[in-house]
Amino acid sequence: MMMKQDVKRFQQEKSSYKEGLKSLKKTVALMLLACLLVLSACGSSKNAGNNAPKGEAKEITIWAWDPAFNIAALNKAKEAYAKINPDVKVNIVEYAQNDIVQKLNTGFNSGTTKGLPNIVLIEDYRSQGFLQAYPDSFYDLSNSIKASDFAEYKLGATSLNGKQYGVPFDSGVTGLYIRTDYLQQAGYTLDDVKNIDWDKFIEIGKKVHEKTGKSIFSMDPNDLGLVRMIAQSAGTWYVKEDGKTPFIVGNEPLKEGFRIYKELMTSNAIAVNTDWSQMVASINKGDVMASATGNWFTASIKAEASQSGKWAVAPFPTLKKVANSVHASNLGGSSWYVLNVDGAATAADFMAKTFGSDVNLYQDLVTSIGAIGTYIPAASGDAYKKSDDFFGGQAIVTDFANWTKDIPRVNYGLSTYAIEDILVVEMQNYLNGKDLDQALADAQKQAETQVK
Repeated sequence: MMMKQDVKRFQQEKSSYKEGLKSLKKTVALMLLACLLVLSACGSSKNAGNNAPKGEAKEITIWAWDPAFNIAALNKAKEAYAKINPDVKVNIVEYAQNDIVQKLNTGFNSGTTKGLPNIVLIEDYRSQGFLQAYPDSFYDLSNSIKASDFAEYKLGATSLNGKQYGVPFDSGVTGLYIRTDYLQQAGYTLDDVKNIDWDKFIEIGKKVHEKTGKSIFSMDPNDLGLVRMIAQSAGTWYVKEDGKTPFIVGNEPLKEGFRIYKELMTSNAIAVNTDWSQMVASINKGDVMASATGNWFTASIKAEASQSGKWAVAPFPTLKKVANSVHASNLGGSSWYVLNVDGAATAADFMAKTFGSDVNLYQDLVTSIGAIGTYIPAASGDAYKKSDDFFGGQAIVTDFANWTKDIPRVNYGLSTYAIEDILVVEMQNYLNGKDLDQALADAQKQAETQVK
């Protein structure tokens, strides 16, 4: 029989046990909650990618190509940033563009950031391929720059899913470089080639060729840059707006580009070249009356000082059969990207305070290296308004800056060069007599099969 004191002790032990059990359950619950919070934080960090803080750094590295243009621009930016943050060392490394593409792919595919730079220059035609394939490898710059301060057409290449990953840099805005003295010899003036369509321009070009013996253009049969420019002038590209679906059949501006290309190539008024240097040489020798290309070609034109005063720049021709075609397009161009590696915060600060906002830097870039950026506030500076004696006193930078605002925004997608390789073959077939619709249909089938 249990004594009274035994009952009392039992009740006390039972109560103590219940309290201990209650305390244990509370402790376990807290531990589980802590684990969940840790796991949640880990998951958020992984999914957030470039939202994860990367900290400050005393040294950053930048990769780019072209010492006379992009590297020169970086050195100007480096000088400007040194006045703001002299404690940060900025290393500028020059690589060929293809080498940069290869190194980025190798680094991203390996899953390690070792050896990668803090900032890298990427061509606009290639940027979506990188952003969509490796989104976590790029740092979100949405809070570092004001995207609306840049030319609207550049934002399609530099943003993804509502986030701004690139700092738009140089403008590839196009124009029609033309020899005014050759026009005059054929009875034309500069006004005769302003705001015209391609059919009218070719008509004038043929007459200039008859009168002067000078070729309309110097063209490489394997270079479809002209077709690219014509397509974008009407707001279309090789792919649909999703950036993935090949858009060749039913793409009227692209079809017009093919037709115009053939009309020029078969006119007997074209100088054929096989590479860039031959094309520049033919222009500098005075054998060619015009060149439709990006504004970055100005330096090559001006390389022949004896032609000063004989050149002008007119708006890009439109397409007669396409209603929404405009007198503005783009060829080339690139933008700056901050990689999601240690020191990304400092790299973003460098970009924000130089190419992202420094109006004076852009004035310097225009004056010293002829780089017309796409930062809209810079266009109001004095450097953009200066006349150029080489171009007969024309303020060509002002014109190019104004045309930049009108360039249609298109989605370059993931496969510009892959599809163009297919189009180059079909262009040759078309030049050799193949029906245009059939050539485009065959290109569509190949693109749908090969481009994923």
